[in-house]
Amino acid sequence: MALSLLKIFLPKDRLFFPLFDKAVSNLQDASVVLYRLVIQEPGTDRSTLIREIEELEHKGDEITHEIFQELGKNFITPFDREDIHRLVTSIDDVLDYIHGSAKRIEIYKVMEFSTEIIKLAELLKVQTEELRRAVHELKNMNKMRDITDSLVRINSIENHADDLFDAAVARLFDEEKDAIQLIKTKEILAVLETATDKCEDAANVIESIILKMS
Repeated sequence: MALSLLKIFLPKDRLFFPLFDKAVSNLQDASVVLYRLVIQEPGTDRSTLIREIEELEHKGDEITHEIFQELGKNFITPFDREDIHRLVTSIDDVLDYIHGSAKRIEIYKVMEFSTEIIKLAELLKVQTEELRRAVHELKNMNKMRDITDSLVRINSIENHADDLFDAAVARLFDEEKDAIQLIKTKEILAVLETATDKCEDAANVIESIILKMS
């Protein structure tokens, strides 16, 4: 009982921010593994990397659940409860789409990846790194410029990913004669592009938080 009461009155930065860091670090780990997955040589066994992404996705669900539990137990929070919920949910959404990409690669037995798939995975990896930096600095509002710089980069990358996706789909319909292969490639491209959209959603939540706190 005494420990529970102590947790309620813990300084807000000692309770929630380490959990936020944990969530975005786990997300970044997943994006790095996904990038490693798509740059492997054709014919390489990818099952180990796919299982690793699955484990990181499960770990992400556990972190999300832990944050929501703390949100329900503590009346002292670093910022609005609704914003915490939105931030954590948006981070989890990115992770879900990374996992979704890996699952489709496994289900469709994809052996070789287009340059656009590799580039989208790379852009997503950079986005999650910037997201990790922005979330980490939320507890240091004196580093507002660092946060906003990361958010600008995330949004810029998302715009680049949109253009890349459109060009990739146009090229796919122009050049791919195998209808089944076309569907598989287009779906993987779409899931990766959606992951970059979700990363931008997370950046927008952070922007909303810092506007309220400034």
